Amino acid sequence: MKNFVFISPNFPTNYWKFCKELRGNGLNVLGVGDCPYDELNPELKLSLTEYYRVNSLENYDEVYRAVALFAFKYGRIDFIESNNEYWLELDAKLRTDFNVCSGFKEEDMARVKHKSKMKEYYKKACVVTARYCMATSVEECKKFIAKVGYPVIVKPDNGVGANDTYKLSSDEELKKFFNEKPPVEYIMEEFVEAEVNSYDAIINSKGEPIFETGNVTPMSIMDIVNTNGNSIYYIVNELAPDVKDAGRRTVKAFGVKSRFVHFEFFRLTKDQYLGKKGDVIALEVNMRPCGGFSPDMMNYANSTDVYKIWADMIAYDSTLVPTGEKFYCAYAGRRDGKQFEYSGEDIERKYAANLKAVDRIPDALAAAMGNTMYLANFKTKEEMNAFYKDVLLTKEI
Repeated sequence: MKNFVFISPNFPTNYWKFCKELRGNGLNVLGVGDCPYDELNPELKLSLTEYYRVNSLENYDEVYRAVALFAFKYGRIDFIESNNEYWLELDAKLRTDFNVCSGFKEEDMARVKHKSKMKEYYKKACVVTARYCMATSVEECKKFIAKVGYPVIVKPDNGVGANDTYKLSSDEELKKFFNEKPPVEYIMEEFVEAEVNSYDAIINSKGEPIFETGNVTPMSIMDIVNTNGNSIYYIVNELAPDVKDAGRRTVKAFGVKSRFVHFEFFRLTKDQYLGKKGDVIALEVNMRPCGGFSPDMMNYANSTDVYKIWADMIAYDSTLVPTGEKFYCAYAGRRDGKQFEYSGEDIERKYAANLKAVDRIPDALAAAMGNTMYLANFKTKEEMNAFYKDVLLTKEI
């Protein structure tokens, strides 16, 4: 029997479904987390063979001891995974120390976590990337800006999501950024006028996709975070051929195996230095599923079960789970404190036939995703856009 150590299986809250499907496929599912056992989701409790609570997942010695105990009780550990961006480096260190060969090790982390290091592998994939420099000083940044012009984007070279990401439009803003800059490495890139298109896939041990889909984010997540705005994105009904091609080439260049991935690309919305309107260029790789409730949205859009597909990949390296009727699955995230034209009850009444879920977003995800989410399926973009207008329309004051 294979032993799977799942790091932080309780967060995000829907990740118990990964554990359920692993257990259903006959694996020992061994959870390590900082949540008290009594507070775990009942379905998660049923899905775990055993759970080891640590005081902090940031304390490596504690986590190491938990995995060591599991290895002593159950034998060799076959998989260690969190499916969570925040814990990728912890996962890799544990795999290295316990000689688990089913995923990335410590030596791989630079290219999959540092945005500057990703550039080299995108080049191998023949996917264009934005020009950049490391934001080491005002002087070096000014040299770069002299080539690309304002505005520019600055973000942590090793960061999660759009946190601490800024758009700078003047020398004054540049100086202010350096005066307030946190003590971490930042990368500066030319500003790209584009929407974000993603390649989301479950990759087997041979580096082959056994499931593929994608999403589109019409508005910038960075702007949502920095302006406290509402949030929208949607899972496509069919993955665009150019995104699929770029995604598959990126999988090969990065040597991805036995993973659920979320690769982000820019689709240019106007002609610019990097290419023509409509061209696809690289943004960044994320070696884990798209965050929050996106796996559920993939299920709704594809009439399938990505939790089962992923667990089948782990257990069998393939899947027989089918996909069915295709939809656009829309996410609309409302921000607390805004006065909306239509109440939640109005939206639920009008879109009762389309809505798949209405829920509160955990505080840890709310900056990028809003506070209250609405998930809904639509056959056409026109229907989806009408839904977005109704959900996010605010009252005139």
